[in-house]
This record gives sequence, C-alpha cells and structure tokens, in this order.
Amino acid sequence: MPLATPDVRRHNLGLVLGRVLEGAGEARADIAAATGLSRGSVTSLVAELIEAGLVEESDVVAPAGMGRPRTTLALAASAPCLVTAMVDADHATAVAATLSGDELARVSLRHGRPMGDPGAIADVLARAIDDVAGELDAAGRRIADVCVVVWAPVDGSPARVLADTDLGWGEVDLLGLLRDRSAALATFEATGGSSRLVPDSSVAALAEHVAVGGDTLLYLKSDSGIGGAIVLTDQDAGVRVIGAALGHLPVVPDGELCACGQHGCLVTVAGPDVLLSRAGLGPLADREGLTVALETFVAQVRAGEEPAASVWRGAAREIARTAQIVALTLGPDVIVLGGFFAALAADVDAVFRGIQPGIARSAAVPVPPVVGSILGADAALHGAQSDARTRLLADPLAI
Repeated sequence: MPLATPDVRRHNLGLVLGRVLEGAGEARADIAAATGLSRGSVTSLVAELIEAGLVEESDVVAPAGMGRPRTTLALAASAPCLVTAMVDADHATAVAATLSGDELARVSLRHGRPMGDPGAIADVLARAIDDVAGELDAAGRRIADVCVVVWAPVDGSPARVLADTDLGWGEVDLLGLLRDRSAALATFEATGGSSRLVPDSSVAALAEHVAVGGDTLLYLKSDSGIGGAIVLTDQDAGVRVIGAALGHLPVVPDGELCACGQHGCLVTVAGPDVLLSRAGLGPLADREGLTVALETFVAQVRAGEEPAASVWRGAAREIARTAQIVALTLGPDVIVLGGFFAALAADVDAVFRGIQPGIARSAAVPVPPVVGSILGADAALHGAQSDARTRLLADPLAI
C-alpha cells in the first residue's frame, strides 16, 4: 500500500505526533528509528504537523562528535487543548490540558448536591467549563476535545446518563443541558466539535491499568456510591474496558432493599452514605460535603477511633467478599481500589487473602493483590484525557 494512501498517512501522522507528545525531545532521525519510517517520510510528516500548528522545532543539540546538529521537536505552544469536565457528589470540575497531558487550568465549584435537580448541577458545571475556556481563549488557545465525566452509567446515542442514585437522577440528557448553559460548549460544537459523555469508572480503570500494568485489572471505587470496571487485554482486540456495576452485586442474601430494586447490594453495606451514618459523620457530610466527611472517616479508621473502626471492619469484609466473587470469575492480575477505598486498601487485601486460604495455596489459581489507586482523585480525568488523545491521534490534521 503506497504511503500516499490517506489512511496510512493519517496513521503515520499519529505515530509521529505520538512520539512528540511523549516529550522525549526527539529529533526527526530519532522518530524514524523508533517508528520504522524512513527519514524522508518523517521529515514530510513533521512538516505537515508544523503547518497544522501541532508541532514546533525546539532545541538545536550539538553533536557529541562529528556530524550535524540535531533539531528536536516539541508540541507547539499554541496547539489545541483538551477540556475534561466532571460531576462528582460534591463538585463540578473542569480541567484544560495540553495534548501531552500538562494541566493548564482547573476550576472546581461546589454544587451543594441538590438531589433530583440535574439542571442546577448543569448550571454549575457549565460555569466551570466557561471559566476554563475563558482562560484558554485569553492565552490564544482553542479546544480540540470536550469530554464530560459522570459518576453514573451512560448509554444511548446520543449518550445520556441512565440513572444517578447518588444525585437522585433518572435518565438525563446532561450534554443537552450543558449546551443550553455553556457558551463555550455551544461554540465548540457549532464549529464542528463533538462532545462526549463517559462514566468515570471506565476511564479511571483505563488510566489505572496503564499505571499498574498487567493484562487484566479489576477496578472497584467509591466516593459517593460504589462503581467499577474491568480492563481486559486481548492480543487481537487490544485493550477493552467493560463497565461493571459492582456496587449493585447482591452480596447479602435477603439484605436491605437497594435503590436499584435488588436486596443486599454491596452499596447498602459499604456505600459511603451508609458508613458515614453508622460512624456518626452524617451531619458532617451534610455540612461540609462527602469529600470532607470521608477524609475524616478514613482518619478515624486509621487512628482506631470508634465507631468508625468497627464500621469499616464490617465494610472491608463485604468489599473483600465482592472482590472474591468477581476475581474467581475474572482471574485479574491486580485489583485496584479507588476513591476513599484506596487509603484503606491494605485492610481489604488482608481480608481478601484470609477468606480464601484454599485458593491461596493453589499455584494454579494465584491470588491477585488488592492495591490502592496510584492516580487518586484524578484517575478519571487522566483516563478521559488519555482516551481523547488516542482518538485525536487517529486523525491529527482534524484536530
């Protein structure tokens, strides 16, 4: 297939831009060696990326011995940016970052958790998006991608929030609400941009998978409710992320009725609101928000303060039991706990190993480690940025 074939050229442009985004300060010859492309092809591709305002020549490096100086390449200072917006239980946040992931601006506004009122939260999120877009505009930079992350399941075309029990939502067209409220989003879409809506667990799991490695990862997180995702690596299909409503696995037979309609779901015995109420921290959550209350809960557990310590011991058993059920089916290389679970992952790991001694003695069925999130509260943001970057590299000149 000739190099001039449009699909091949787009692919090669993505290869070259991807090397530049890694920030290694490479020259054209280095990129040719790393990608297998000829030096002439790389020179031509770089010229296109420079003309498109995506790449610029950076430093001139003198040779160590004989030879010509090397001119390294970098992401252009005025290259388009990624905007990622997220709604969690307490805040509406918007972040602008370069294509290489360097953060340029962040606005986080507390929305007050108005239950059952998605319009009120959309008002706050739209303000955060417009504030960040205003900073980019002042710096002379435009937006290449907008991704909105929600702590809820997403489906449909166009994508909609299916239900958010943490905020009292039913099915909600959040992107539609934002278009009516955000001038920056409306302008972006009017000029050909396409906004996306994604669930946080899926993109967070993708980012954690990159951070910890392995072929198969089980991700279980909690900040308001409990969510999760599974990452699978297949030789033919590549990396796949499967959303998993792990908080709604019924782990307690004939247990408490859950908002989803089942009985005994994990979220009814280990969800944040449940644990905070049992630990006497419900009023703090009402006053200061879930984030502050959960930080206090974790601190009390670590200090061995009652009743938080006893409440957590019971929850850790249920979380470990849920992880065991899924792990026996999936066989993950690692189990990553996100949200406030991350700070207490060692407790869950100890229980997880203790409840399956037979498996632990079997070399044929190794017991995966349970570890806390490496990326912390920004896991979903990093994952959404990585997903956007992958999409954009598929056709760099369309950015």
